[in-house]
Amino acid sequence: MLCINTARRAHSNTFHGGTNMFAVIRTGGKQFRAEPGATLLIPTLDAEPGTTVTFDDVLLASQGEDVAVGTPIVEGASVTAEVIAHDRTRKITVFKRKRRKGYRRKQGHRQGFTVVRVAEIIV
Repeated sequence: MLCINTARRAHSNTFHGGTNMFAVIRTGGKQFRAEPGATLLIPTLDAEPGTTVTFDDVLLASQGEDVAVGTPIVEGASVTAEVIAHDRTRKITVFKRKRRKGYRRKQGHRQGFTVVRVAEIIV
């Protein structure tokens, strides 16, 4: 089982003398800040662990002082990442109830996610 708390620290190396290169990518309808070497938890991808995926929806790219903002995406920019694993989050309980009617429904849900490690950012 993968420890989720350690994987969420995606941009911790920026504040400790790491690189200033980062990009904001869009995948699965959500936006993520990607840095080289960072580990991200993203919505489930259809890719096997160990394969390489490329994200072309780069909304913002920064390399030091140079910042490129897309309208809506940055042309020619991409982020390459390696798929590490697939997993599911902890179970949540969905409980529906109507008072005085005897109506009760209980259902569980576990959202799937993919763990990727950012390899490089091409601006």
